[in-house]
Amino acid sequence: MIYVGIDVAKDKHDCCILGSDGEVLFSPFTIQNSLQGFDELYDKICSLSSDSSEIKVGLEATGHYHMNLLRSLLDNGLASYVINPLHTNLFRKGQSLRKTKTDKVDASSIAMMLLTDRTLKPYSDSSYHNEELKSLTRYRFNKVYERSRLKVSISRLVSILFPELEKLVPTLHISSVYALLSEYPGASYIASANLTHLKHLLSKSSKGHYGRDIAIAIRDAATSSIGTIIPAKSMELKHTIRLAEVLTEEIDEIEATINSVMKTLESPITSIPGINTRMGAMILAEIGDFSRFENADQILAYAGLSPSTYQSGQLTASYSHMEKRGSRYLRYALFNATRFVCLWDPTFRAYLAKKKAEGKHYNVAISHACKKLVRTIYRMQLTGEPYHKA
Repeated sequence: MIYVGIDVAKDKHDCCILGSDGEVLFSPFTIQNSLQGFDELYDKICSLSSDSSEIKVGLEATGHYHMNLLRSLLDNGLASYVINPLHTNLFRKGQSLRKTKTDKVDASSIAMMLLTDRTLKPYSDSSYHNEELKSLTRYRFNKVYERSRLKVSISRLVSILFPELEKLVPTLHISSVYALLSEYPGASYIASANLTHLKHLLSKSSKGHYGRDIAIAIRDAATSSIGTIIPAKSMELKHTIRLAEVLTEEIDEIEATINSVMKTLESPITSIPGINTRMGAMILAEIGDFSRFENADQILAYAGLSPSTYQSGQLTASYSHMEKRGSRYLRYALFNATRFVCLWDPTFRAYLAKKKAEGKHYNVAISHACKKLVRTIYRMQLTGEPYHKA
């Protein structure tokens, strides 16, 4: 066997090639992150063996910098292993007491990991194509977070310019309120507005839900409002609403693409009550290829949901906390999906009630239900069977 360790960087990659007995076949060398650099790596590998089944290539998951190299390795039929940087860091420290860390040392450590660690699983081609769904779900996650921050800013500005408005509408973040504030960004503007135009604006933006009565109530409230007249804040409110509306359009476009991808996957995960397409897509995207996990507990560890363990001699930790070392996106998706599943499914609702009756805190009880949900999803994905209520 030939073991190739690659330490990935932005502009160059450091490589090391070892043999079956750990002998150095090629001393650590550097290739450029380019087509010529990739060809140089393949020339060295092919000079040692032409049988791709005898070659294992390992590289760290360093952000997005490893994606192009990984795609090239898979296209060339080489078994590729994407390793967690935390794993390689601990392995390197365990090899020597010296505080030595260089790119070439890291490349040698990765090659040695492939030689000694038989638990590593190769990165499948399906996992690579799953990156599209992962990119979409993470992109949506970040866009929703940006929009939530804008909504907080809108609420803050309204409390300064027209604080009475919030009591007259169900929520500030609806299209009719946004349309109103975009044209009249403050109580002073609304107080001097034409009532007929104000009624028409609210009726059109709310699709007939708001009429003359709400228009009169809003203008009367604006007339006696304690809101401050600050033109700069009014301009900020208009711009913030415009940004929030643009983000909403982008999120809708992203969700439409996620829905189309999920239709091609035909996953049974959405048959679980409480898990919609968006949440199910995020779980599937972060886990990737389920076959690379031997059991559901490995998925929990991958998400950082498994409890930490500390025992030394006669000392055993009394209160174990979550490791929180895995994918934060997967941890978020599983935890929030569990909350909704416990709300809509009677089996999970009863399980949550049982854990709370044992005296466990709500979040602790949810974490137990989350483990049950992961086992359920793992089984469903492997068998392809939909969820059946007990």
